[in-house]
Amino acid sequence: MKTTNSISAYTLEVKKSKFHSFLLPFSEFETKLNELKNAHPKARHFVTAFRYFNEYNQIVEGSKDDGEPKGTSGRPTLKVLQGHNLINVTIITVRYFGGTLLGAGGLARAYSDSANMAVANAKLIEFEELIEETINVDYELASKCEYLFKKYNITVIDRNFLDGITYKIQGNKQNLKEIRDVLFNQ
Repeated sequence: MKTTNSISAYTLEVKKSKFHSFLLPFSEFETKLNELKNAHPKARHFVTAFRYFNEYNQIVEGSKDDGEPKGTSGRPTLKVLQGHNLINVTIITVRYFGGTLLGAGGLARAYSDSANMAVANAKLIEFEELIEETINVDYELASKCEYLFKKYNITVIDRNFLDGITYKIQGNKQNLKEIRDVLFNQ
């Protein structure tokens, strides 16, 4: 599976209708959608599709046609995400109507072509499941922990200084195992 941590875009023109597609991380979905609606007040449609993992590690996916004929825009866009095996991403396509009706097939092709090109322009990365974990260490291991967190690309979510240091950390499974091995299996 692949994902992205940046925004990529592509604009397609079909019979004077313009399709502006944006591929972005799912975490930025609501913010970007509102931003696009403010930036494009004359646009007719804001078609969306998304795929992400929920807290139970299940794939959640969905799409919205936003006024386009049912199944002609959101579903073809979602199929692009599925076809490229993308996760934790969304595509938003802003459409300006050009005066010519494209028909159901024409709309589906235009939305999927625009979405495919946004994906082609994207900087895709391998998806890694991130796991949260809590570890407790003595104060004298603080600097070693901080060094290891940087070395193994571990994010510190929280630190608690009571009876030693309690770190709430996040990283991939392999790097968390490396940290535990170095700190506790010496």
